[in-house]
Amino acid sequence: MERQELVEYVRAQRAGVVSTLGPGGEPQAAYLTLAATDAGDLVFDAKPDSRKVANLRRDGRVAVVVGGSDGTTLQCQGIADFPDGDALDHCTATYLAAFPEFAGSFGDGGVVVVRVALDWARFGDFRGAQPSLREVRLELS
Repeated sequence: MERQELVEYVRAQRAGVVSTLGPGGEPQAAYLTLAATDAGDLVFDAKPDSRKVANLRRDGRVAVVVGGSDGTTLQCQGIADFPDGDALDHCTATYLAAFPEFAGSFGDGGVVVVRVALDWARFGDFRGAQPSLREVRLELS
């Protein structure tokens, strides 16, 4: 699977489970709406005082699973950050293009934007008699 296919898949699925590491190293997961930038970064919003934001400020490692209900999944891992400046503007625009109904939360500071730069991803298709697993090529050409 190529990076562009990952982007299209995330944009079609629109949500997934994001797992972070709690203060004691325990996994903590949340089901969230997700957007994808053209470059293949994942973007989501979160309440500034949420567990996931505290976890990611301490340790940016994150795992994400997208899909599942249709027999396909995208398993990913990467490093999350909190973009600023032009990168924040780009991520916010990407997220709001996918979820314009959440624009009000951005105007009042009710959320922070989180960007995940992926360093590994695998697509699984379990709909046929023979499951198919494909690594995602994340290198930019």
